[in-house]
Amino acid sequence: MCGRYSLSPQESREIMDILRQVQDKFRTGEIFPTDSVPVLMEVGEELAPEVMVWGYPGVGGKGRAIINARSETALERPMFRQSVQGRRCVFLTTGFYEWGHGGGQKRKYRFQLPGPDRALYLAGLWNDYAGQRRCVILTTAANRSMAEIHDRMPLVLRREQVEEWVHNPQAAGELLHQIPPELTHVEAEASQQLSLF
Repeated sequence: MCGRYSLSPQESREIMDILRQVQDKFRTGEIFPTDSVPVLMEVGEELAPEVMVWGYPGVGGKGRAIINARSETALERPMFRQSVQGRRCVFLTTGFYEWGHGGGQKRKYRFQLPGPDRALYLAGLWNDYAGQRRCVILTTAANRSMAEIHDRMPLVLRREQVEEWVHNPQAAGELLHQIPPELTHVEAEASQQLSLF
C-alpha cells in the first residue's frame, strides 16, 4: 500500500533538475491521493516529465480513487492490463509514508533510500480518462526493510531501471516481480503541504 509520499525537491538535486522542466503546477511536500503529480513518461524515444492526477477513477467513476495496483496481478486486471503493456510511468519522490504500531500507538514512518541524494523512483501506470491523464503506483510484497511496518510497499526502481521500466516491455515484465532495494525509515512529523512548484 502506498497512500502518501513526499516530494521535496530541496532533498534531491536530481529531482530538482527534472522538476524544472515541468510547465504545469503541482504541489510539493506531502503528496495525497488525487493531487496533481509529476511523473516521467515516454514521449517518443525520450523520457519526459508530465503532470497527471494520482488515482484512477473508482469503478463506474464513483467512490474513492484507485491509487495503487498490485504488481503481481496487474496484467490480469482489465483496469490495468493495457497500462502495463504500453502506459508505464515513474513517480518522482523523495520518500513515501506508511503507518505502523509502536508502543501501542499508530505511528507514521517515512521510508527512503540510504545515501545523500533522496531521489526515490516508484513504478507506475497511467491511463486517459475523459481527456485527463491519471496514474497509479504499483505495489509489491514488502522486503525485509519494510516488513515490520507493513506487508506491502511501492515497487521501487533503482535509478538505472527507470528507462527500462518505461521503454522496454520485456524488462518491465521482469521488473514487476523484482524485490525492491532495502530502505531506511524514520518516524515522520505531522503532514505538511508546501507551496506550488
